[in-house]
Amino acid sequence: MTREGGSELEKNKRRAPIGVFDSGLGGLTVLRSLHRRLPCENLVYFGDTARVPYGTKGAPTVRSFARQDAGLLVDRGVKMVVVACNTASAFALDHLQETLPVPVLGVIEPGVTAALQATRGGVVGVIGTSGTIRSRRYQEGLLAGGLSEDNIMALECPLFVPLVEEDKMGQTMMHLAVQEYLQPLKDACVDTLILGCTHYPLLKEDIGAFMGPETVLVDSGDMLAEAAVKLLREKELLRRDSLEKDEANSTGEMSFLLSDLPWKFADIGERFLGRSIEDTTIVGLDEMEAAGYQHERDNHD
Repeated sequence: MTREGGSELEKNKRRAPIGVFDSGLGGLTVLRSLHRRLPCENLVYFGDTARVPYGTKGAPTVRSFARQDAGLLVDRGVKMVVVACNTASAFALDHLQETLPVPVLGVIEPGVTAALQATRGGVVGVIGTSGTIRSRRYQEGLLAGGLSEDNIMALECPLFVPLVEEDKMGQTMMHLAVQEYLQPLKDACVDTLILGCTHYPLLKEDIGAFMGPETVLVDSGDMLAEAAVKLLREKELLRRDSLEKDEANSTGEMSFLLSDLPWKFADIGERFLGRSIEDTTIVGLDEMEAAGYQHERDNHD
């Protein structure tokens, strides 16, 4: 209901945080986009840093991990789960949407929609981890949107993630990797390129300089944030003041859960999020496994 006031239960639902999870730290770029769009919403982020990366793992393993990650956030009382991981979105989104008691959004569909709107009839490129590209979820979405196989080029770029985490943006090593991976896309004159990994927004400058101004770069994280605003509004779960303040005057709080505290976490996380990270809690794997099991059992009961 949208009328002013409402029951205390409805108010509490609107005040509940938005949950975001990723296999590691890349999803902090999505968290940043969400905070920019919804500065008064509380956000809870979980990074499965003990088991990163997901992009090299098989579908059954990723589905199991994603169920645990999402279950952990639901146990924290979130009103929505945002899957800020392309591989988990590819392998587990449908399952999570069927089993969780809250709305669930993934990163792939918003990126596909934006690319279909941006393309000028040329080739659409997709870059991502091995798991994301081999799942073909981006390719299938583009095909369903009317593109032909000849107008889609998808490439794995496995070195981009460690180079970003080592802060190599703008350096020779990154320039060489960009050229090595993206030369086929440039040769194909792609007019739109989906950045199909949450680390890749930090490479916009490097990728954009190589591909040239004629190639539109689609940041799936930004598109996911827009989709979250739309779905929260449709479900009447937006806080009343969510869109009334800007990021500089925000009242929303962020909290961070990790399955391990990785080396240089504070430095890496600050680059991804654009602000210092505080209020970090380590979550044990046993608690994650219990959360995943509980929500799977609840769905079968």
